[in-house]
Amino acid sequence: MTKTDLFIELAQPDSEGVSRWVSSSEFVGRYVDLQLGNGGSWCRTSSSLAKKFIVELDKSLSPGNSIDAVRLAGYRREETFSQAIRKDIKDFYKEQRCVMLGVKGFSENTRIEIDHKDGRKEDWRVSNPSTQRLGDFQPLCKAANDIKRQICKECKLSNERWDATNIKGNPYPFYEGDKDYTTDLGCVGCYQYDPVAYRKSCVKRISEEASKHTTDFIMKKLYPDD
Repeated sequence: MTKTDLFIELAQPDSEGVSRWVSSSEFVGRYVDLQLGNGGSWCRTSSSLAKKFIVELDKSLSPGNSIDAVRLAGYRREETFSQAIRKDIKDFYKEQRCVMLGVKGFSENTRIEIDHKDGRKEDWRVSNPSTQRLGDFQPLCKAANDIKRQICKECKLSNERWDATNIKGNPYPFYEGDKDYTTDLGCVGCYQYDPVAYRKSCVKRISEEASKHTTDFIMKKLYPDD
């Protein structure tokens, strides 16, 4: 086991990568290899630990430059989003058809891939397999997933979300929000994020609009002077 693994085992960071302060006095027994000695090479800014986590050092107790305690203050998120998907989620989706194109085949472009709905991959709960939910993913064929990936890249650069009316027959641009990407709403509301939710929303909105227009038509027909 590496020193990085040993410290993670001792510190027990939570799902956000945050741990308690671990005193250097705890580096005994199984964790004796963590004794800091020459500046704590395993927790330096260039270390494997610091590439994965934000590492904070407490030097306030001992004289000089000695390290008194170490803690992890979260993942270095821009580098460490894990695309691993829990097995039960894979098993649930792998036999389903693509929610965009309706296909499920064995050729390169029709085989099913399990897609992270959030194309920006910035939700760190989804990065952790233990906190993933079925609703974080959807089945897409490779062709649809490749296209979505490019659309998401363009959105990330421009902060303008993809307009669903690009597809003939889609009546609304978004099922929540508008073209401007916001951190509050994120990807929710974009067709690419969840085409099934988009279609369900369209049914409700069209039904409500049709009902209102039908009522208005009848009232005007019966009471034209009101």
